[in-house]
Amino acid sequence: MSRRPHASRAIALGMMAAVAVAGCSSTDDPDAPPRQDMPPESTPAPDATEGIDPELEKYYTQTLEWEDCGDEFQCSTLTVPLNYAEPDAGDIELSLLRVPASSDEPSGSLVVNPGGPGASGVDYARNAHVVASEQVLEQYDIVGFDPRGVGGSTPIECLDDSSLDEFLSDPPGDDDGSDDADSGDDGGEDTGAQDDADGSDDTGADDTGGEDSGGEDAGTDDGDADDTDDTAAAIAEQAEEFAQACESRSGELLEHIGTADVSRDLDVLRSALGDEALNYLGKSYGTLIGAVYADLFPERAGRLVLDGAIDPTLEAAEVALGQARGFERALDAYLDWCLDNDCPLGDTEEDARASLASLMAQTEEEPLPTGQESRPLTASLAFYGIILPLYLAPDQGYPTLSEALDKAVNEDDGSVLLQLADLYLNRNADGTYNGNQNEAIIAVNCLDYPEGTTVEEAQAALPQFEEASPIFGEYLAWSGLACSEWPAESDFDLSDIDGAGADPILVVGTTGDPATPYAWAESLADQLESGVLLTFDAFGHTAYMSGSDCVDEAVDDYLLNGTVPENDRTCS
Repeated sequence: MSRRPHASRAIALGMMAAVAVAGCSSTDDPDAPPRQDMPPESTPAPDATEGIDPELEKYYTQTLEWEDCGDEFQCSTLTVPLNYAEPDAGDIELSLLRVPASSDEPSGSLVVNPGGPGASGVDYARNAHVVASEQVLEQYDIVGFDPRGVGGSTPIECLDDSSLDEFLSDPPGDDDGSDDADSGDDGGEDTGAQDDADGSDDTGADDTGGEDSGGEDAGTDDGDADDTDDTAAAIAEQAEEFAQACESRSGELLEHIGTADVSRDLDVLRSALGDEALNYLGKSYGTLIGAVYADLFPERAGRLVLDGAIDPTLEAAEVALGQARGFERALDAYLDWCLDNDCPLGDTEEDARASLASLMAQTEEEPLPTGQESRPLTASLAFYGIILPLYLAPDQGYPTLSEALDKAVNEDDGSVLLQLADLYLNRNADGTYNGNQNEAIIAVNCLDYPEGTTVEEAQAALPQFEEASPIFGEYLAWSGLACSEWPAESDFDLSDIDGAGADPILVVGTTGDPATPYAWAESLADQLESGVLLTFDAFGHTAYMSGSDCVDEAVDDYLLNGTVPENDRTCS
């Protein structure tokens, strides 16, 4: 068994972010078509109150006031109840951003969500020209929203930026000599990373301290068991501390940020936009929001594209194990490419894997310099620096990953991996974070997957995770412990979703998707009564607008004309 992982990484990981990376930054497109002037108000849909609880009517009939907020963007705020079961318990607000259609006669709104949990739909909509095709932008107003608890909407709060730095980067009670705990506000580039991906059992055995005298296995096994117990204790302690911080700073909101409540907000948004049916593009975790919406409001589900699907039937540990396998397959694909392209890790797959394992072991013991004295590259930061390019299409991600690994492995320079890790975790150069996704991903997952994982269950599953992914598995194995002490609960059952009565729903799956494995798309399409599966045979996270004309044309035909592709159609 490998050495003890940093507990903070296992907790903050929770579940690898299921988010479309186009939402990571905002860009302007000088060639974007001109947008039509839009009225300053959106009037509710004609049937806004039909079948609605009278106590919710005021939310469904509200008028949205839109204001210009830069370039072609318009912003507004939607009011929703904190607790749908008790609407008089108070309100919260959701931040909205609209990109008006370029057509004189748009077809209505297309609401978009990039996933997460915790990613900003407002930021995602700002990138509309890379989120949807020109034809879709012509016919639809693109509307992004920050889900409840997230970003510009009424947010949950757990840690300040300095504490978040420490939570993401510095292991509690660690004894490996790393001292990046105070790296929060040093003004360095980005920070924040977490998960160390160690390597195979061989690498771990080499790293445990060399107390293997005489070749006696028993002593090493005892040491590994002690390390595992130490890990479990540290993770359990940090899980409790994080949960207490969230409860203290977020209060009752913490109980009402689960996917079911977000999906209910979507229906209020649909009505306030004046649309009789919801047209929706959800990527990654956003597919779960869309699937739950179809189940709660099948008669109002319009054209729903669910790209990079979450399987609602899985428990938290199964999600983590699926992602361990997915990222290992993605790593295999990268190494195949690397060995054909002057690979900085070695000349054979064995050499390349050994180099990666050695890098993780090295950064575990002594972080690499990055040019920022107080922010060396820890193993956790290296992990996220490696993970981010695997989300991308190979032609985008692989060269970037090779450049970063070349610097780290051959020049002892962790600066490029640090930049990638910071991009993944949305940390700015001044030590602040864009939004609160690093906290929201844990909070939402702990509501959606309330069973959590006990210490004993995590320890028992560890060999299975390490077999699934010698590089990444160990750290994902502990991730379920993040919810072991969570103070809030949800009574919504995600595992029983079929969307019975909804119009055809397009589910898109990518065969080499690391964060949302293809099997999850197959499963969701089967669960949804009207689900239709479109397959993209490629590597990378999500499919639409990632370079496949076949996928883009099929999705566009569905969004623009309501035509679903033949079930099980495959694009490459």
